[in-house]
Amino acid sequence: MKVLLVGGSGRVGTFITPYLKERHALRVLDLRPPQHEGVEYVEGSVTDEAAVRRALEGMDSFIWLVMQVPQGGGVTDQDVPTILKSYEVNTKGLHLFLWVAQGMGITNGVYTSTMSVHYRLRERYESEELVALDTPSVYGLTKGLGELICEYFARWFDMNLIGLRINGPRERENWLRERRAPPVYTNGYRLYLTDEEDLADAYERSLQIVQHGHGRFDAVYIAGDEHEEEHNLTKAKRLLGWEPRAQRLLTEDEG
Repeated sequence: MKVLLVGGSGRVGTFITPYLKERHALRVLDLRPPQHEGVEYVEGSVTDEAAVRRALEGMDSFIWLVMQVPQGGGVTDQDVPTILKSYEVNTKGLHLFLWVAQGMGITNGVYTSTMSVHYRLRERYESEELVALDTPSVYGLTKGLGELICEYFARWFDMNLIGLRINGPRERENWLRERRAPPVYTNGYRLYLTDEEDLADAYERSLQIVQHGHGRFDAVYIAGDEHEEEHNLTKAKRLLGWEPRAQRLLTEDEG
């Protein structure tokens, strides 16, 4: 499959690219070139219609990896640049991109959302449809609005989209280090880290699912919470056949 990684030169895009390269022909749309060889590159912003059209030409599907001005789901910190950048890319850029994509006949893809769409000082995240988009952060607010934009394009333009509410994305080395020696959280909640390979697996499974059907948007929790202490991962298991598996590496180390 020919897959466009939108914002693919960013952190998450960079560490999932090697896994996706094994199965797909990848192209990146970003202001910076990708770090990996064998990946096509289109320089440009998601707010530039011409760049978006160049990047989408000949593609079968896409993964939206743009995460402008990330913040945790427990802060109200913001300033004018943060507000303007967040809305410019996370909402306006997404709307423009999806409008152009469906107009070019590309009607399926994966949207990278975040657990920061929620207020993080809660004890439990039940099914995705039951937990409010009640973040205090401008980042989480605009990413949550991005989910509503995806719903809009699913409803009115028959697009088939999955949004992954990812939690604590980490490269393998950092994931292992932080799982072996967890940091002390003093703000009332834990961060359930998700390993790079588990993340790539979630994106791959989502890509396959959105090839079938139409007119639907689903938000799915993706978290390295293998015991489901805080996150109900039923939807990920049922819809995607996904669950975190990197914890086996810790067991192998002990052996």
